[in-house]
Amino acid sequence: MDDALRSRIEAWIEDDPDPASADELRALLASEDDVALRQRFDTELAFGTAGLRGALRAGPNGMNPAVVERAAAGLGAWLGGRGSVVIGYDARHRSAEFAHACAAVLGGAGLGARLLPRALPTPVLAFAVRHLGTDAGIMVTASHNPPGDNGLKVYLADGAQLVGPADAEIEAAIRAVGPLCELPHAPVPPPEGAELVEAYVAATAALSLVPDRDIRVVATAMHGVGRATLEAVFARAGLAAPEFEPSQAEPDPDFPTVAFPNPEEPGALDRVLALAERRGADLVVATDPDADRCAVAVAGRVLRGDELGLLLADHVLAHRPGPVATSLVSSSALGCLAAARGVPYAETLTGFKWIVRAHAELAFGYEEALGYAVAPDVVRDKDGISAALLICERAAELKARGATLLDRLDELALELGLHATDQLSVRVADVRRIADAMTRLRARLPEVLGGRAVEGAEDLLVTPRDGVRADVVVLRLAGDARVVVRPSGTEPKLKAYLEAVEAVDGVADLPRARAAAAATLAAVKADLPGVLGLDA
Repeated sequence: MDDALRSRIEAWIEDDPDPASADELRALLASEDDVALRQRFDTELAFGTAGLRGALRAGPNGMNPAVVERAAAGLGAWLGGRGSVVIGYDARHRSAEFAHACAAVLGGAGLGARLLPRALPTPVLAFAVRHLGTDAGIMVTASHNPPGDNGLKVYLADGAQLVGPADAEIEAAIRAVGPLCELPHAPVPPPEGAELVEAYVAATAALSLVPDRDIRVVATAMHGVGRATLEAVFARAGLAAPEFEPSQAEPDPDFPTVAFPNPEEPGALDRVLALAERRGADLVVATDPDADRCAVAVAGRVLRGDELGLLLADHVLAHRPGPVATSLVSSSALGCLAAARGVPYAETLTGFKWIVRAHAELAFGYEEALGYAVAPDVVRDKDGISAALLICERAAELKARGATLLDRLDELALELGLHATDQLSVRVADVRRIADAMTRLRARLPEVLGGRAVEGAEDLLVTPRDGVRADVVVLRLAGDARVVVRPSGTEPKLKAYLEAVEAVDGVADLPRARAAAAATLAAVKADLPGVLGLDA
């Protein structure tokens, strides 16, 4: 280890407010574990999709009290030491501790720090920013990441996630924070009262659109914080409470029954699907650990995020017409639906920070990764609780006429064409492989994918969307197919989003259209790893 790195580590230890983190680094120094130390010090956590997210470990490239206090101090400086910030947290390892650290630092900087009453879903925090009229919000969560991670999501005064130039300005303010030992700390304030959660429950339950209530639902909270709030919303709306899969109903930061606490991951819903089969349930609903995402299964089939997005948009627009938006990684079906319903449509960059800002009167927004904003005037972010309420109501409405959500998808395919989607997601141990794959793709764009000619390409680093450059490449294939490739903003993954569209000539043509679209997606998906250099 070179002397400069050792000096930097020793200086960090000296200023670290957390004795356990300092001891962790001293032990690594004593063992001369150069690899582990460089993992912690070769880079720093940077603002990504909405804030900070990373592994729970000491040093600048980890989630720990020193990094959290610096982030809070930077946010406080950016706010000019005035105003107030509401802070929420989930039930992950150290979430409450990090929330209290933020409150102490912000209070010491002269701001009013307000804490949510207990571990709660992210949508409650997003709601609280505008309900309480604070100048910003912080949510301590790593959402659906593995149990060894945590993070901070930052919300601006409009209740939406952080965007530029605020993100760069706050990051600069964080870098300018001096020694942590010199930061003033205030006593941690008492938490807000239960009336804040009650206000969210009332506002969400008021979104109820239909009177039908005859539906049997089973659910999973994925070891997260969604159960109690979802049950309260359903009860207020007059919908029968779902039966929760007992092994995943209560918060557990180790997520012991799943490999990854993400409803999108293979096997994550196996237990609740088995419960649904035993109970003869009409619907399965799953929220991720911080309950900002929602997954649904019907008759044992897990709906794709794009399918659920189309169903929710169809339902919302039937009752509250208005502008809709999704991101470029999602299906083009929403644009077709918007045209058919005569409402404005926008396609944005990836992330709800862009989706909810697509239109001042936005009625609905979604992203294929199971995120849905069914009422942006209530929560300006994705909200798995309100999405679960409305999709259960829609299923009950369909059941009353002898149909299911799957039947409605068929009806929409007849009207709009069949929009089939799939995803290739490659998790890597070395994040440099992701940058290498994007570089390779840009240097050698394929001429053919899955047997279809590549007719056009768009590189968002070269041609920005709405003035914003993004590490995204869009490939348009012959025959109305598309591939979007980008690094994940929250995990060490490279993602490719695939879509194939088939015209449908009547009910009898649906099986052919499905088979044709599935064949296209499979062929493209098989070619992509080689094109990206990730087939080894």
